[in-house]
Amino acid sequence: MNACNDTIAALATPPGIGALGIIRVSGSETIPIVNAIFKGKDLSKAASHTILLGTIRDDENTIIDEVLVSVFKGPHSYTKEDVIEISGHGSPYILQKILNLLITKGARLARPGEFTQKAFLNGRFDLAQAEAVADLIASENASMQQIAMKQIRGGFSNEIKKLREELIHFASMIELELDFAEEDVEFANRRGLVRLADKIQAIIRPLIEGFEYGNAIKNGIPTVIAGKPNAGKSTLLNALLNEEKAIVSEIAGTTRDFIEDEIHIDGIAFRFIDTAGIRETDDRIEAIGVKRTFEKMKEAGIIIYLFDLINESTDAINSQLKDLKASEVPYLIVGNKTDEADPNLKERLTREDTVFISAKGKSNLEELKERLKLCVHKSSGQSNTIVTNTRHLHSLQQTDEALNRTLKGINTQMSNDLVAQDIRSALFHLGEITGEVTTDDLLDNIFSKFCIGK
Repeated sequence: MNACNDTIAALATPPGIGALGIIRVSGSETIPIVNAIFKGKDLSKAASHTILLGTIRDDENTIIDEVLVSVFKGPHSYTKEDVIEISGHGSPYILQKILNLLITKGARLARPGEFTQKAFLNGRFDLAQAEAVADLIASENASMQQIAMKQIRGGFSNEIKKLREELIHFASMIELELDFAEEDVEFANRRGLVRLADKIQAIIRPLIEGFEYGNAIKNGIPTVIAGKPNAGKSTLLNALLNEEKAIVSEIAGTTRDFIEDEIHIDGIAFRFIDTAGIRETDDRIEAIGVKRTFEKMKEAGIIIYLFDLINESTDAINSQLKDLKASEVPYLIVGNKTDEADPNLKERLTREDTVFISAKGKSNLEELKERLKLCVHKSSGQSNTIVTNTRHLHSLQQTDEALNRTLKGINTQMSNDLVAQDIRSALFHLGEITGEVTTDDLLDNIFSKFCIGK
């Protein structure tokens, strides 16, 4: 029997003691297998999308548990097969006992992600949507949840499929020309093909460029708090986290290594990193900390550059900001200790990218958070589709390279068979994203990363 036709069973809730535990079963023999251990209404006569009360019993008719059984008959189910979910009490012993009974009646234990793999193979959704299911389960903030939901609902997939369909038309015309090579006929309009390649690249390149932003959203945006010693970096970190995470002292150079923690601001995860103060020093340990500060600034998604409004002059502050302006990392300039500062200095420094706060007094932190969110939204660009999956990024990059070769081939009047080969390559890599082109190894690699029971 083909493994994909097996009837599979697995615990769909986290292992451990809980109020409830759910076992999911899917496959052509789901109803007969569950019927063999369920005492209640005959499940073969139950309507789809109904819930039935009954008991699970072993071969000696001993009651194992009182359960609710949810029936979903194919193709109107998650896997498009008959699916039953057994909701029982959350005792690991009871749930394992039920699983063992299901296996004795003909089911087998599901592999990680096998329910979703069945759904993909049965046409419930494409591969990009299937991967988005895993992203939704793993989402730890509102932004990632929204991105995953858009992909599950087909936003990304539909965009890719439309591009691929248009390219297939030109590919077929080029292939037709190869069949009539001796007659020197042209079925594929070269100018139209150039326009299409340009159009596809105009869509996929922002997706490629936006991957860094999407990856940051997925894993938390690294936000480095940098500045000179005693600017108030550790105080700001503590104020944002609302706890005493970092040591605060009037002694310059207290922070010698970076300190990191995460908070969510309106659904966006920011990984705040407090760093060693930037200055020249003879202290070897502090010098290592300063070096790491510059390394973290290069890796940052956003830099909060903090300066001391009490002890710094305008010229000194402007000098500190020179290198920051030259970097390609989005940044915010934050003036600290505003409650004690000279108002004239504040006025001279007031500009669009500057925020004035008091980290110690926790004043104006809400404006700082709003500016951080604005930095994120600016980085996201204009595209409604955000790529967060490394596999998708690689396929998009390969597609872009194949289209570059296609355009070069057309411009240099390369032979049709070479142009056709590059178009086929672009089609192949676009098809990899949605699963129109797959291998068993690819599917095994993708679904093995899912949790068992999904």
